[in-house]
Amino acid sequence: MTLHTNIPWTDLEIGMEAETTHTCRAEDFYVFANSSGNLNPMHLPKEDGDGDGKPEAVAPSMWMGALISGVLGNFLPGPGTLYKSQMLTFLGRAHAGDEITAKVRLLSKGEGNLATFETWVEQADGTRIAEGEAVVLAPERKVAIDIRDVPGLTVQTHAHFDRILARAEPLEPMPTAVVAPEDDASLGGALLAYRHTLLHPILVGCAKKIAAAAEEIGADLSGLEIVDIPDHSAASAQAVKMVHEGRAKALMKGNLHTDDLLRQVLKKVGGLRTNRRLSHVFVMDVPGLDHLLMVTDAAINIAPDLEEKVDIVQNAIYLAHALGIEMPKVGILSAVETVNPRIPSTIDAAVLSKMADRGQIKGGLVDGPLAMDNAIDLEAARTKGISSAVAGHAEILVVPNLEAGNMLAKELTFIAHAQAGGIVLGASCPIILTSRADDEQARLASCAVAVMMREWGRSRG
Repeated sequence: MTLHTNIPWTDLEIGMEAETTHTCRAEDFYVFANSSGNLNPMHLPKEDGDGDGKPEAVAPSMWMGALISGVLGNFLPGPGTLYKSQMLTFLGRAHAGDEITAKVRLLSKGEGNLATFETWVEQADGTRIAEGEAVVLAPERKVAIDIRDVPGLTVQTHAHFDRILARAEPLEPMPTAVVAPEDDASLGGALLAYRHTLLHPILVGCAKKIAAAAEEIGADLSGLEIVDIPDHSAASAQAVKMVHEGRAKALMKGNLHTDDLLRQVLKKVGGLRTNRRLSHVFVMDVPGLDHLLMVTDAAINIAPDLEEKVDIVQNAIYLAHALGIEMPKVGILSAVETVNPRIPSTIDAAVLSKMADRGQIKGGLVDGPLAMDNAIDLEAARTKGISSAVAGHAEILVVPNLEAGNMLAKELTFIAHAQAGGIVLGASCPIILTSRADDEQARLASCAVAVMMREWGRSRG
């Protein structure tokens, strides 16, 4: 039980002090912006509010004042306290990442249970950045309040993708054959990646449709190569040929059916096959989750058998390495967490786990079968009595079939507000496989992930 107790009026003594220390977070500033309506870009962590070319992320002054309110309401006098007045002078600024402390000291007691406090906020080195005086109505009775029922908040930011983008942008732009970028979404996504120096797109498709799409979004295609091939199958074949010629280092799907593109990739002669099967990985930045989450396979392999799942797992592990996860935790999902011969996916999961133990799957910690709850929630795993390095910490979720993966990824996107980027692995180059429903940020994330994958491949020789 989490209790907050107060100090009633009769027990208050002059000179009493209380304080709370808080690390300023970007999430705090977004919550304040939403609750107060103050959208001043000086306080929004990604915005450049004064035009100097970099974001300021200045802590809102009244948000700092609210920290003083927290000390008065939680500790001294505590629950039951009500404000009468608060005067503040702001002497300095705090920024995202700073540790600040709000303090109060009782100065006097007046009639009608009125208590006057000196109030201030200081930096970690003791420098005051705000000071003033508060008058509050102190509580008469001793109370203890259980605060477990206060709803939590999840801020819909995507810091994990921001970090991937920050790592990918300084790298050399990746020459990418974009197949049939013939509508505003697919062309816009490629050009967005171009502006972020992730890709150098080669536009392969119907030149008239590409030009019309560019006009619709007001884009200038000067300096970009356009290969005029109206037929989607032929355009896909030409893009694959460009990879063989070294002109392109990746493929990106535009406004065409996935089958038209992958049919050329999978050709035994002239395709982009390797010794591993193709599989798709959604890389997801889920608000409130402290790590990236990968879901595979949700787009290519409909009902993979055990042998196909081995490649699906290995492809995902390699992608995790490319994104900086040295030993990814892989949860093999099923409906239950115990092996049941009547549920084939539990058998596959157990075999995959043992194969990883024996080194047949390399570079990750693999465990299964796991149900969704005990794969990602440690308390759920403990409740079920599961002791595992993966349970409750899974970074890669391997689904039993495409239907389950597709539903899981879309539920995370549209209900949990996750941002999703996805690529196809197992070919001789990354394949950026976007959906018509993807927004610009999702397309940008897919491109950044592909760049990281290509860079990791180059580093391995």
